[in-house]
Amino acid sequence: MNSSFPTGGFNIESLFGGPGGPGAAIFDAMDQFRKSFEQRTGGPSRMARGDVRAAVITLLAEQPMHGYQIINEIAERSGGSWKPSAGSVYPTLQLLADEGLITAEEQNGRKTYSLTGAGREEAEIAAEKPAPWEAFSSREGSHLTALPKAGMDLAGAAAQVARTGTPAQVQEAVTVLEEARRRLYAILAES
Repeated sequence: MNSSFPTGGFNIESLFGGPGGPGAAIFDAMDQFRKSFEQRTGGPSRMARGDVRAAVITLLAEQPMHGYQIINEIAERSGGSWKPSAGSVYPTLQLLADEGLITAEEQNGRKTYSLTGAGREEAEIAAEKPAPWEAFSSREGSHLTALPKAGMDLAGAAAQVARTGTPAQVQEAVTVLEEARRRLYAILAES
């Protein structure tokens, strides 16, 4: 086993060399880029606690699932626009269990959750409303999520070049990014 592999918590900034490291400026730029979309889209960057609850109940009405299945299913159904964290899903599952709406059964080392009778009644009520992820997957809002995702993917590639590229590769990447910026402004100029 590689002893340099981190076994504790994950720190994104450490991927960029830490504060003041060679990639710190890229990390800061990516963070600023992400925040600029959160401010401009008008849509929530996070769903409310009740929406996570409704999503969990809606999914469990279809079939029993474990926590990561729920997270991945929400992400898939929202077209990748909403992927709730484990820190929001697992407390919601615990709350639903405390309320007697779901039960957990250990299967293959994982807890699989399913609705109780009271949970099925709650699911019937929830079925009368649109599923929480539908707000994200509507065609009208899809352009609001595709562009930030593409931008973050581009920023991730730039960060990789900054971390591992040669000086010549870094300069070539700068040229590509400058051209991309000019072309994006040209798109706006066409209107």
